[in-house]
Amino acid sequence: MFQDKTLICKDCGDEFVFTAGEQEFYKEKGFTNEPSRCKNCRDAKKNGSRGGNREFFIATCAECGGEAKLPFRPRDDRPVYCSDCFSKQKA
Repeated sequence: MFQDKTLICKDCGDEFVFTAGEQEFYKEKGFTNEPSRCKNCRDAKKNGSRGGNREFFIATCAECGGEAKLPFRPRDDRPVYCSDCFSKQKA
């Protein structure tokens, strides 16, 4: 039915194997495209660590007054929360 395929990563250019099991999983999930990145590049993209250039902004938490490290530029019209207070807000 399915056979292992060797693909080329579009980010690093390395070869990687798209296994028969992975192909079956993709089919079950309804995915129509083959992966275009190897596992390392997929993980790097998912974690935002590609190049390590992610910029963070420091703001004051609206709840506790502590430091909040944000992956986006805060706006004056919206409160921001540190990770602890944000978790409490979600609960």
